[in-house]
Amino acid sequence: MTTLYLTRHGETEENAKRILQGLLQTKLTPRGIEQANALKEKLKDIHFDAILCSDLVRAMDTASILANPHHQEPVQNPLLRERDWGSWTGAYIPEIRGKDFPADVESVEHMFKRAHTFLKYITDHYPNQTILAVGHGLMDRVIEATIKGKTIQEVPVFTNAEVRIYELSGNLIDSENQTGDIIADN
Repeated sequence: MTTLYLTRHGETEENAKRILQGLLQTKLTPRGIEQANALKEKLKDIHFDAILCSDLVRAMDTASILANPHHQEPVQNPLLRERDWGSWTGAYIPEIRGKDFPADVESVEHMFKRAHTFLKYITDHYPNQTILAVGHGLMDRVIEATIKGKTIQEVPVFTNAEVRIYELSGNLIDSENQTGDIIADN
């Protein structure tokens, strides 16, 4: 079994303002740094064989804080990126809620394929190891939905710097036929 500690990055200004960040390169707020430091204290005595993170700045900065007591360099993995919101990137969430998604928004099916590929990657490359992965609100939910065979809507929102723990075997649920959509938590 591979043990996965999955967390969301600390708060950004865009989180606080309810802006869809998607692939924007945004930074942690002072509160986001505090959240990451608080999580670092909780996780400091856990041995991680690897620390992975999205290649977006807010996740990389959070991962760097979390990795400090472990004397490891986080490894960037683009599979952990947040959803690509296409032309909705930078939009104020209350203004777009209930509207039809533009064609250039990453599909739910593609997100589930990315989650499945990520989970297969860590079970193949880190069997029987403990991994810390720093991602994003919606993508973390998709990863959990993939693990549990659920829809995104059935998975609670990840708060900033929240961590959830999963035991993974090589037999992952085939989640490529998931449906449904949601405006996410960035």
